[in-house]
Amino acid sequence: MTEGIPTGGFETETLDLPGWTHVYSGKVRDLYVPADEAITEKIGQECVLVVASDRISAYDHVLSSEIPDKGRVLTQLSLWWFDQLDVEHHVLASTVDGGVPAAVEGRAMICKKLDMFPVECIARGYLTGSGLAEYKVSRTVCDIPLPEGLVDGSRLEKALFTPSAKAEVGEHDINITYDDVVAMVGDDIAARLSELTLKIYTRAEEIARERGIILADTKVEFGIDAATGVITLGDEVLTPDSSRFWDASTYAPGQSQPSYDKQYVRDWLTSAESGWDKSSDTPPPALPAEVVERTRARYVEAYEKLTGRTFA
Repeated sequence: MTEGIPTGGFETETLDLPGWTHVYSGKVRDLYVPADEAITEKIGQECVLVVASDRISAYDHVLSSEIPDKGRVLTQLSLWWFDQLDVEHHVLASTVDGGVPAAVEGRAMICKKLDMFPVECIARGYLTGSGLAEYKVSRTVCDIPLPEGLVDGSRLEKALFTPSAKAEVGEHDINITYDDVVAMVGDDIAARLSELTLKIYTRAEEIARERGIILADTKVEFGIDAATGVITLGDEVLTPDSSRFWDASTYAPGQSQPSYDKQYVRDWLTSAESGWDKSSDTPPPALPAEVVERTRARYVEAYEKLTGRTFA
């Protein structure tokens, strides 16, 4: 049984999971907390169940169409990356034996309860996206000066920590400066967030490059472990939804690079075929089956190339 929950201007369907109570829905993930003390006792600490749906968003809208297996890809890829990174993370269990409900096994994780920082921690190793837009105006990214002559896709001499402020669902995150982060969380925590973000990016960029993929940039989130007080990596990590992955074999600076993400969705929505005006308040139309399948294939391809595993 499901029920429609209006969240941030869109409707989500939350699952009826015995022993768990739904508390929040984002664009992609739904959060549940234990409704049964036996669950908390089994896990051994306060926890939250994070379920990745097959929802997809574009241009600040959650679409009515879903991408089959997207939630499983995001979860399984995140779990794989957590194992590659020497960073404290929030995952406690990801299987039925560990306490995950059978109905969502494969696309859900039981995680530590974190007090999240109000900062999107972004590392950029290449100039593109909003960073490129700022660079064209001021030769900076988040007020960090960059040399002249860079183009779309230029590799930066050194990866940058370029944070943004979290926005409400349906709103754009806002790029901020390092000094803004210091004002929000203090000197010591700001320095640690920057250090951890760049550590994650540097290691992941090396791993991806070995597999023929360029990691242009990535977004990670951190919180304080309520039980230990340790700064801990939360949410998803290094997925096509949180990172910009490019095929190294076709990489060419000076042009837009095809990404392992929802580019097929964006391209169709802005095409004449869709008939949709993204500047309007009208919700986007349903996606054609071909766009859905090609997008699913792109997510699966990213998973398989990065992990070396066959997605089942």
